[in-house]
Amino acid sequence: MKDYKEYNYYRELIESHIMDFIPEIEPNSKTLYDSISYSLKNGGKRLRPAMLLAACELSGGDVNQAIPYACAIEYIHTYSLIHDDLPSMDDDDIRRGAPTNHVVFGEAVAVLAGDGLLTSAFEAMNKDMLIYFDNPELLKRRIRASYEISKGAGCKGMVAGQIADIEAENKSASKELIDYIHLNKTAMLMVAAVKAGAYLGGADRALVSNLEAYGENIGMAFQIADDIQDAAADGHARSNSSGSDSERGIPTYPKLYGMDESRKRFTALIDNARRIIAPYYDNAEFFIEMADMVVESAN
Repeated sequence: MKDYKEYNYYRELIESHIMDFIPEIEPNSKTLYDSISYSLKNGGKRLRPAMLLAACELSGGDVNQAIPYACAIEYIHTYSLIHDDLPSMDDDDIRRGAPTNHVVFGEAVAVLAGDGLLTSAFEAMNKDMLIYFDNPELLKRRIRASYEISKGAGCKGMVAGQIADIEAENKSASKELIDYIHLNKTAMLMVAAVKAGAYLGGADRALVSNLEAYGENIGMAFQIADDIQDAAADGHARSNSSGSDSERGIPTYPKLYGMDESRKRFTALIDNARRIIAPYYDNAEFFIEMADMVVESAN
């Protein structure tokens, strides 16, 4: 991967704070901490928290004040991966080149580690809100950020996409359904990240709207790039899973549209994302880098 300076800056900032908002766990529950720590520290691109920090800064905010929310969205993303890997869901043994959480700690502990990460995300955000009770404007920004993250991760966002994904396995899926799955399972948490960052930074309506559109386009492109990689691997196991989506009978863009049409759709989404963010010029360097990173991942 090329040296993406803006992205690397935000990623390093997240890495230095990634465990800061995990509550102190009693010795009798040490296994919970070990399981959470195992998955949180096991690499990861940190794209969603980086998007949140970049959106906050683009909106005129202080990224340091957005760190609790950036870590919260990474906790949510990590919990979703732990649960996705479980035998009752995707049944994956490898995640980012290492054994998945349930392989190391067992299914019950993995479920509880995911639960702990999800609740720690909201604890981190709520604890930060308590500081701003005497400043209604700043408190309102934090409430709106927390709401966007909750919505993007919940029953009208990521979880909705996951259930549709599971129910579509080994069945014929329409093009409308695969768009629904990709939008909710992948793009909505990215939309939540940029909108949360925008609210924390005090963005105006136009910027919030543009970042939302950017997040939706880049999120959909990100998932199609993953589908393209899967298809190009020709059924071989990938570094972050025990098998491709195609092998498991999960609907993908190349399966429904073919590779050429999938690449056209991908290119159109990337072009849209770049067009949306272009008016912000040098202040949006991270978002330009991210589009380049997604293109690189698809090639």
